Amino acid sequence: MTKLKFLFALRDKLSGLSQEDVEERLGFYSEMIEDRMEEGLSEEEAVAAVGSVKEIAAQIIADIPRTKERSKPKRQLRAWEIVLLVLGSPVWVFLLIAVFAIGFSLYAVLWSVIISLWAVFGSVAACAFAGIFSGIVFAISRYYLTGTAMIGAGIVCAGLSILLFFGCKAATKGTLLLTKGITSGIKYCFVNKEEA
Repeated sequence: MTKLKFLFALRDKLSGLSQEDVEERLGFYSEMIEDRMEEGLSEEEAVAAVGSVKEIAAQIIADIPRTKERSKPKRQLRAWEIVLLVLGSPVWVFLLIAVFAIGFSLYAVLWSVIISLWAVFGSVAACAFAGIFSGIVFAISRYYLTGTAMIGAGIVCAGLSILLFFGCKAATKGTLLLTKGITSGIKYCFVNKEEA
């Protein structure tokens, strides 16, 4: 495993910790790997000498003290703030519902586009198979010109289906990464507010 892969894997395992803790630990292990490489070990040997990502992450998480102070609010709400929240609830509750509905709709539209792309791929692949098969049938039935045209159309559809497959695969991967990034961003916003 390379140093970069090791650090990315460790960052992924420590995703529940604060950004400061994660950066501090990553810097420590990065220096440790570099020191071992300066001693003459190859990059893979230096990473292997540090230990497995799973064990290191478990040790780091066990070493960080858990405090209940993070879950306690910094101050209590005053009576007039509670009254404003209750009186304003007909407005802000429905606005909050609308925001969630719009977010869910955008998410559904994004994935329906991906599903549509895969449906197009499936249709073109089916056309390729049907074109080649029907072309062979026409050629056997002595309609050589029609059979040749059908086989040619089937081959063109087969080529398009190969291109569509790679395009659909890349679009799906990009959408998954986008979804993961948005989810991590939302989680990061709420986790930072709780830790602050």
